[in-house]
Amino acid sequence: MKLGMVSLGCPKNLVDSEVMLGIIRENNFTVTNDPAEADIIIVNTCGFIESAKEESINTILQMSEYKTQGTCHYLIVTGCLSQRYAAELSQSIPEVDAFVGTNCFTEIGWVIEQVMAGRKVQHMIRKDTEQQAEMPRMLTTPEYMAYLKIAEGCDNCCSYCIIPKLRGPYTSRPYETVIAEAKELAAGGIKEIIVVAQDTTRYGEDLYGKLMLPQLLKDLNAIDGIEWIRVMYCYPNNFTDELIEAFATLPKVCKYIDLPLQHASNRLLASMNRYDTKEEVCVLLEKLRTRIPGIVIRTTFIVGFPGETDEDFAELKEFVAGQRFENAGVFKYSQEEGTVAGEMPNQIPEEIKENRYHELMALQAEISEELHQELEETELEVVIEGFDEENSSLAVARSYREAPEIDGNIFVENAANLHIGDFVKVRIVQGFTYEMVAERV
Repeated sequence: MKLGMVSLGCPKNLVDSEVMLGIIRENNFTVTNDPAEADIIIVNTCGFIESAKEESINTILQMSEYKTQGTCHYLIVTGCLSQRYAAELSQSIPEVDAFVGTNCFTEIGWVIEQVMAGRKVQHMIRKDTEQQAEMPRMLTTPEYMAYLKIAEGCDNCCSYCIIPKLRGPYTSRPYETVIAEAKELAAGGIKEIIVVAQDTTRYGEDLYGKLMLPQLLKDLNAIDGIEWIRVMYCYPNNFTDELIEAFATLPKVCKYIDLPLQHASNRLLASMNRYDTKEEVCVLLEKLRTRIPGIVIRTTFIVGFPGETDEDFAELKEFVAGQRFENAGVFKYSQEEGTVAGEMPNQIPEEIKENRYHELMALQAEISEELHQELEETELEVVIEGFDEENSSLAVARSYREAPEIDGNIFVENAANLHIGDFVKVRIVQGFTYEMVAERV
């Protein structure tokens, strides 16, 4: 039988999808990229904010059509939306044969057996409560890069976020299994490893009583074959001097820091249940930029959080203008049921959220373009990711400054003799808001 998978949401969710595909492949199913020819379709959903929920529901509805228009016999929904709304979705979308919770995806083989036996399933509590052995994994990323998930769940409990309720408490993977998987990835030809978790900086605290990310980066840096190590989802409150030193001194660790800050108003940061003040964040940013020359800092902000005043928003804009982040994403606050912030008074009208979103994005676009123009005539190492469909000598690439699927691209001219996965030196010719044009050195 053939099985198709649609994976939505963050890279952490993609790793879960790859584990399910690995389990499925070991059970002698054929994996297909064409849902029209799949006998079983799995949709691994995201339920983080309203836009993600809408995308997940629309995808489920689209995939359900293959039960009448294609060869699909069974439709399975996994991930955060399934964990959160299985009961409601089973009533509104009866075409779905099984809903699987966030801690049960490793039992996808059992779920498939149940639906093939004609049973409707809502599997929210794992049958095997013992510590599970490492699962097989089928990579879906380009052959030169892979994500390395080092923990599950979250204990930060930001007031706007539903993830702790969907994913459970922060649980680090054992150190030796993380290193073993990284070595296996490198042996398989992976050159860029991207370390992910809900909060990478907290890694190891629950298992070993101390923050282990600095040591993990040292040991990953020593693995032959790996060229880039990129770390995502770093929280400022656990970004220690030891971790700064690891970024500064380990040659394979990309000088790229993903540091979600969310706001600059101390009053709103406290209301969000964030652990840092603006002043503490400014001290950290100064340390990072002083100790790590060439560092790129990516961050995210929320506009329209309950009670955000014009003065709060003005403070945020002033902060962004002063800090000049290389990359920044902006989210409109999403009022989520089951969260502390969702019950707060002073919810902000959608029109104001929309206006603040566009205003902050426009400010960041100006900053990004200026910083990219300042890079003109500098040299960078890039990885080739693809080629223009109409011009085969124009390559699409990334440097250490850009994370895949999140940041912009570098377009490399005169690249006809290059291949996907090659690491080459280029000179930046022209910088734009989200992209740069370069030539081979």
